[in-house]
Amino acid sequence: MVSVHVALGIAVIAVCFGAAVLGFVSYRRRAGASGVVAHALALAQTLLIGQAAVGLLLLSDGRRAPDRLHYAYGAFALGVVLSPWFYAPSVGAKRLLWFAGTTFLAGALAVRAFMTGS
Repeated sequence: MVSVHVALGIAVIAVCFGAAVLGFVSYRRRAGASGVVAHALALAQTLLIGQAAVGLLLLSDGRRAPDRLHYAYGAFALGVVLSPWFYAPSVGAKRLLWFAGTTFLAGALAVRAFMTGS
């Protein structure tokens, strides 16, 4: 189960940064959130939720991270990536910018969580 958590961590980092770049490029071109961009951003959120679920399963099995900051960075990454659903404008290009920016920040926090969990 730890190897699944590590593999998901790598996938979260890659997908978060990839989705953020797609979002920033789409915002810059004023193209809006096309299907690919929207799905990439949703995939990043889904992977983070799955990562947190696997982490909770590991905790329930008695496996702990070597550094307690690992839990904080993981929780912050999940909270940041979900925050645009509450705080972003309801329509317009700024909404895409919010989602892309928070996904990038969640990727950075995921890198930090990965570093403290190893």
